[in-house]
Amino acid sequence: MRKGPGTNGQGDAGSSRPRPTLRDVALRAGVSAKTVSNVINRTAPVSEETRIRVDRALVELDYVPNLSARGLRNGRSDLIAVALPDIASAYSAEMAHHFITLAGEDGLGVQLEETYGKADREIQLLSRAKAHLVDGLILNPVRLETSAVQRGIVLPPVVLIGEVHQPIADHVWVDNVGASRDLVTLLINEGHRRIAALGATEAESARQRLQGFREAHAAAGLSIPPELEIPCVNWDGTGGHRSVTAFLAEHEPPDAIYCMTDSMAIGAISALTAAGLRVPDDVSIAGYDNVWEARFAHPPLTTVDFDKRRLARLALELLSARIDDTARPIQSVTVPYSIVRRASIRSRH
Repeated sequence: MRKGPGTNGQGDAGSSRPRPTLRDVALRAGVSAKTVSNVINRTAPVSEETRIRVDRALVELDYVPNLSARGLRNGRSDLIAVALPDIASAYSAEMAHHFITLAGEDGLGVQLEETYGKADREIQLLSRAKAHLVDGLILNPVRLETSAVQRGIVLPPVVLIGEVHQPIADHVWVDNVGASRDLVTLLINEGHRRIAALGATEAESARQRLQGFREAHAAAGLSIPPELEIPCVNWDGTGGHRSVTAFLAEHEPPDAIYCMTDSMAIGAISALTAAGLRVPDDVSIAGYDNVWEARFAHPPLTTVDFDKRRLARLALELLSARIDDTARPIQSVTVPYSIVRRASIRSRH
């Protein structure tokens, strides 16, 4: 197997094979060197057929662009990082898709990272941005208290998405309190009285969604038995199934369950079905995020919807503006939400 080029610009140690040049790639692909540069740097549009030919030539020749030299010329790597807590979740997968697609349209590469909600991972990624290994960072912290983004620190270009907000960084989010309040109010208006909230944790999103849950009850003059605020550490289908199964082993079924993610809601439906309960005839279910699976759940899931593509676009625009001007005023942008009603809830009147 032929080895790739070494780091000294003259091929591997002991090899006389020179490092492939831009012109070598152009000759192999049958295009101009400028076209090859446009494909590599994403500085001008090229046809899909041309891009494929150039990409194939890059692979065949083991061409490695000199990113450090490019950075010296324009001060940019044209690479950003997007860090999400759990890229295996349905919500994160959709957001990653939008970030990668939209950044590509802007000529940017995306380094996708997973933080697991841990501050040390956030610190590591912020350090990379400070070292200019990426031009900037879009970060989705989990808890305000443990986030690496705190007052008094010097930040690289960074935009926060999600519920954690520090006034030292740009921020794009959805009003979790308002959205949760409106969804639970819908359940109450349909005659549900014993409503559970699934997903109670120390995460900021859980706190805000639980606050909206409580505000809806307070506005309706309803009390909440403590057991109806159901903990669920893992915000996925498995976590939802386990938490609802454990709840049903100790308590009577509620009228409805407000799940703090659609993934938990799908797990909750499975647990209810396994217990011989029908959704929505016996228990109504509602979720949050309107991930693509929500419309194909059985039954289709009532949920909080917001434009994820718009959220990604706004975050990228704020990051680009911050990279261009690190001293510009901090901005916080709220993305509108709506309630999508589907067959997973029914009237109890």
